[in-house]
Amino acid sequence: MKKQPYFLIVLAFFAVILILSGSSMFLTLQPGERGVIFRKFSGGLDKENVFLPGFHIIAPWNDMHVYDVREQKSEETMDVLDKNGLSVNIDVSVRFNPVYNKIGYLHEIFGKDYISQLVIPEVRSSVRQVAGRYTAEEIYSTKRKEVEEAIISETSEILKNNNIQMRALLIRSINLPEKIKVAIESKLQQEQEALAYQFKLEKEKSEAERKRIAAEGEARANKIINSSLTPALLKMRGIEATIKLSESPNSKVIVIGSGKDGMPLILGNN
Repeated sequence: MKKQPYFLIVLAFFAVILILSGSSMFLTLQPGERGVIFRKFSGGLDKENVFLPGFHIIAPWNDMHVYDVREQKSEETMDVLDKNGLSVNIDVSVRFNPVYNKIGYLHEIFGKDYISQLVIPEVRSSVRQVAGRYTAEEIYSTKRKEVEEAIISETSEILKNNNIQMRALLIRSINLPEKIKVAIESKLQQEQEALAYQFKLEKEKSEAERKRIAAEGEARANKIINSSLTPALLKMRGIEATIKLSESPNSKVIVIGSGKDGMPLILGNN
């Protein structure tokens, strides 16, 4: 009976602990959330075990760090320098989310502020590095797609190495100083006009060459025909034509041997 007061004291102690820590012991993760636990007295941060959406009970002295793993978006506007040191304003939009089963590693290095600590700086760094390899004209027009692909590839790789999956990166706009922009557009217009003129010249040249070849072919054909038209051949062809005419249902008067070179002479028909 003497032990009962001690039992009641211990029971009361645990009851107080449950009351004070009840809200932290019972945790529900919503869809789109993942949790990683930090055990103060037994191993620290458990990076390998990620808690899925649902109801969970944890010891009151442990901490559960909850992460939103749904796709997120960040829009950044920055001034970068091209390879010639000219300032270019680029507006980009990036969509991303943490790698679901790696949030423990993400939490260990960057914590919940990983967007400002990791994503935004790396996006800005990639844009600056890629832009520095091209001229303003290439970034603005002639190699814009190539620039965008390089930024996407390099940003995606560095984020992947830090447990972030990049869904998409878009260059929304590229702005240059007005004078530079006008000069580039004027140059591009002149280049297009020069290409159009060159195309016209090539087309006319091709047409002239086609006509020359056709004329030479026709001349060679006439030469061959003329060389083959001997008096004997012409006489034979005349006889063949006369025979065909004589077979016609129309009435004709043909005088044999009365034409030039002894060819038949057709006097008339009905």
